Amino acid sequence: MITVTNVSLNFSGTTLFKDVNLKFTPGNCYGIIGANGAGKSTFLRILSGDLEPSTGEISIPDHVRLSVLKQDHFAYDEFTVLDTIIMGNARLYEIMKEKDALYAKEDFNDEDGIKASELEGEFAELNGWEAESDASRLVQGLGLGVDFLYRDMNSLNGKEKVKVLLAQALFGKPEVILLDEPTNHLDILAINWLEDFLLDYEGTVIVVSHDRHFLNTVCTNIVDVDYGKIRMFVGNYEFWYESSQLIQKMIKDQNKKSEDKIRELQNFIQRFSANKSKSKQATSRKKLLDKLTVEELPTSSRRYPYVGFNMDREPGKEILTVEGISKTVDGVKVLDQVSFRMNKGDKIAFVGENEIANTTLFKILMEEMEPDEGTFKWGVSTSQSYFPLDNSAFFNDCDLNLIKWLGQFTEETTETFLRGFLGRMLFSGDDVFKPVKVLSGGEKVRCMLSRMMLYGANVLVLDQPTNHLDLESITAVNNGLIDFKGLLLFASHDHQFIQTIANRIIEIQEDGSIIDKTCTYEEFIESYQKGKQE
Repeated sequence: MITVTNVSLNFSGTTLFKDVNLKFTPGNCYGIIGANGAGKSTFLRILSGDLEPSTGEISIPDHVRLSVLKQDHFAYDEFTVLDTIIMGNARLYEIMKEKDALYAKEDFNDEDGIKASELEGEFAELNGWEAESDASRLVQGLGLGVDFLYRDMNSLNGKEKVKVLLAQALFGKPEVILLDEPTNHLDILAINWLEDFLLDYEGTVIVVSHDRHFLNTVCTNIVDVDYGKIRMFVGNYEFWYESSQLIQKMIKDQNKKSEDKIRELQNFIQRFSANKSKSKQATSRKKLLDKLTVEELPTSSRRYPYVGFNMDREPGKEILTVEGISKTVDGVKVLDQVSFRMNKGDKIAFVGENEIANTTLFKILMEEMEPDEGTFKWGVSTSQSYFPLDNSAFFNDCDLNLIKWLGQFTEETTETFLRGFLGRMLFSGDDVFKPVKVLSGGEKVRCMLSRMMLYGANVLVLDQPTNHLDLESITAVNNGLIDFKGLLLFASHDHQFIQTIANRIIEIQEDGSIIDKTCTYEEFIESYQKGKQE
């Protein structure tokens, strides 16, 4: 168990959060959520002991081993993958090195023999004899071959290092695992494996993530960092979100009888309690939800931007035809004879690990890049609006403030109109006079989405639109694209985002060819997994 007592944190006179009192118990997975800058990762650092709180204390029993997902991808470059993973259990690794040093001595004496015997006993207690096979299972589960164990860390690329550091955090059955954005840069199969691993894990998991599907799958509790407070609620992210929205709606609607409100909330709780899942944690979650009262449901002061796209005109039957497009980038053929036809009603998600290929195809379709071979043709009734992966060209050398920047993209340039539009995207007061070149990554994304909303295009092309966004903004973009009546081509790694928006999936494979299926994302994953098994 981890006990948090009266914890607060101040930065340069500003209180990030205060009066935090929480308990984290074995058998549960806690998802930490909050707006960007609220202090999620900072709170995780306090729990890990990496950062001292301004007041209060974190109590962890002496026998509890706490494991943390490391973020420095270069910290272990001088070690092998196997050593790096075993370092997840620092004491076991220390024993291994002590043993090696003892047995390498030329003048090995009786005292050394006694010491070696003691080390061997502790080594066995820590399952040292299974360390290599345990490490092997972890890397294979995350999609790396057994041969990776004997490679040097400095020979791995960034995504491979991410998987090794995750294996390190999971190694050796720690009592507590702290994970900060563990699904970043993981492929479909690796994320599914990690979900299954955590669902079967009997210790305590505390995780920061923007991946709503991941939070919904593994979490029994949500820890909400919201305007200076940190509060814990029972249920996964979907339960937290829907119940907080329901509470807000009821607070605004004071005309209903309180009995009706309570009945509606109780029905809502029961509906979530009845959800079935393969996980052990679902049983734990159900027990907690069964005991939940209306008073324990979350309220949130969080604000959600408004994201809504309207078409100026309906598209005709001819949308987009792509024929035999090929493109080589930096000597690598990322697109190889890519052909597909976009039909009316299509919302196509481009998935897979070949991010450069997705971006290259989008740039070609938006005439920012020429293909080496092949052609494409947009229907005459279509109009396109593009969200690029890299938006720096729109901001870096721009001296305009927010109002003047947005005014470039609309004929309606009155300050009242632009202020109202920016207000819906959470830019209020003097924020609208900030120079756009100093905006944060998330603020720039909201600006780019505002620009797209002003165009009235009937085809949207979006390359990773949820990068840099907090959960509230991701949810708003997600809902806006679900409601959009036009056509979509988009690339994303967000499971729930793709599942709830796309009706067609295209994967550009490593060799530049494509797999094209009219189905949901989860149906695509199922066929993908079957293909891998066969």
